[in-house]
Amino acid sequence: MSNWSTYIKSFQSYMTIERGLSKNTIANYTFDIEKLIEYLATNNLSYNPINITEEIVQQFIYETSKSVNPSSQARVISGLRSFFLYLIFEDYRTDNPMELIEIPKIGRKLPDTLSTDEIDSLIDAVDLSSNEGERNRAILETLYGCGLRVSELISLKISDLFFEEGFIKVSGKGDKQRFVPIGNLTQKYIDIYKSTDRSKLSIQKGHEDTLFLNRRGKQLTRAMIFTIIKDLAVKINLNKSISPHTFRHSFATHLLENGADLRSIQLMLGHESITTTEIYVHLDRRHLTQVINAFHPRK
Repeated sequence: MSNWSTYIKSFQSYMTIERGLSKNTIANYTFDIEKLIEYLATNNLSYNPINITEEIVQQFIYETSKSVNPSSQARVISGLRSFFLYLIFEDYRTDNPMELIEIPKIGRKLPDTLSTDEIDSLIDAVDLSSNEGERNRAILETLYGCGLRVSELISLKISDLFFEEGFIKVSGKGDKQRFVPIGNLTQKYIDIYKSTDRSKLSIQKGHEDTLFLNRRGKQLTRAMIFTIIKDLAVKINLNKSISPHTFRHSFATHLLENGADLRSIQLMLGHESITTTEIYVHLDRRHLTQVINAFHPRK
């Protein structure tokens, strides 16, 4: 192996097969490596993944830091670190040029949360007389009712719906599957959508099992879900920065505030680690006070 592209392809295979990472993560890591290659070319530096030095990588990180925010810089460092660790793992290198490069500290910004009234207002604002009205209502109900990521929502299949058992099967990050409870109300709106808007479509080959379809009978894009939500927010004059993830965040927050335990929320969200789920606890310290008052023997 002598050039960057061969090593990148090998790294991509490793991430897919060995680590089971999602396509988005692999694309991000690849993009970070390509930025380094671009930097080398721009500066007429002739290095390959095996002989590139710590000094050159540090210069690249320093130059990158001038044009990106700390969270983007942290991702670049993380992506390159993983790449060079892989090269060591495969005995292509003996050292990691990223070893002494520190990831910048990032203040963890919590996304906006919607109140139940705001969620009701957004759903009520859906124009049910339009061709996509029932679909859009079902989408919002599913995002909030099941706490799905937008990528999980658009890839949801009809064969993933187990309404009699009260669950849906969700394919999450790294193609990991989990079963998420689905309430009667969400089931009702999905059924209405299936028997109205969806039944009128000319469904394209290969999309027969996809639940949420665009007007051309194909799977919706992530961007389309963002647009639906942004347009509804404008319609009700909601002065919050919201996205599909806001519904997932609100799902977890409302469960926690109403007494659900963190472990159950972790399973429903599909988080690998409970520390990821703990971000939702930081929202409302009143909840912790209520827990002490309700359950501690010396309240």
